[in-house]
Amino acid sequence: MRISNKISGIKPKYLTKTGIVTVMLQLLFPRRCPVCDGIVRPIGEKLCTECLGRLKLLTPPWCMKCGKKITGQKEYCADCIRKEHEYIRGRALYEYESAALSIYRFKYGGRREYAPFYGEQVAEYLGDFVRSIQPDALIPIPLHKKRKNARGYNQAELLAQAIGEGLGVPVYTEILVREKNTAPLKYENPEERQNNLKKAFNIRQNDVKLEKVVLIDDIYTTGCTIDEAARTLKTVGVKEIYFIALACGAGFM
Repeated sequence: MRISNKISGIKPKYLTKTGIVTVMLQLLFPRRCPVCDGIVRPIGEKLCTECLGRLKLLTPPWCMKCGKKITGQKEYCADCIRKEHEYIRGRALYEYESAALSIYRFKYGGRREYAPFYGEQVAEYLGDFVRSIQPDALIPIPLHKKRKNARGYNQAELLAQAIGEGLGVPVYTEILVREKNTAPLKYENPEERQNNLKKAFNIRQNDVKLEKVVLIDDIYTTGCTIDEAARTLKTVGVKEIYFIALACGAGFM
């Protein structure tokens, strides 16, 4: 079989035996760009060239507890000064405003193919953070079974698997289960979120002994979800709990 290298967007490096298969799969099932949601150009990439830089990475200064972007000289955002969290520390990859539409499509629009790109980004930019923890496992925040069945997948689980593959860390999806089908939390204040999430999680599998874990979620807002999941994991002996989120909003001083 011979494929002309005049096909738009295909470079000569793809015209190997493996490359031909890759090209054919891309032509039949074109990958969508996580930023613009258009067909990725050039073929074989995970992000359109013109979309580079549109997802804004979180840069210092950030809260030393939750990782939110902050201003000023203090180490912690106002939320973390007021509230004691169940986790030790967390980090997020993107500024929320730049990534909101991308994450919305990943979460609700069936764009599972964004996960490998996100996973590569986390491995590149937050890999040192994860390696410094030396976790026993990554644990995605679970969805209630009704919501997962309706959506067809759990975006946090896809993200955790992509990160685990990139960093060589095991992913456990059967330990933590969501027993309570909580209402959407985005319109609730912190107190309502906390009350809504009480006893939302349970332990399904407790025969695996883990001491240090990293929870994986798509968006970090107030920390109520991470705190409740961490509180549940502590009941089975997990001693150190951290988190990674794709995005979080800004903190305040």
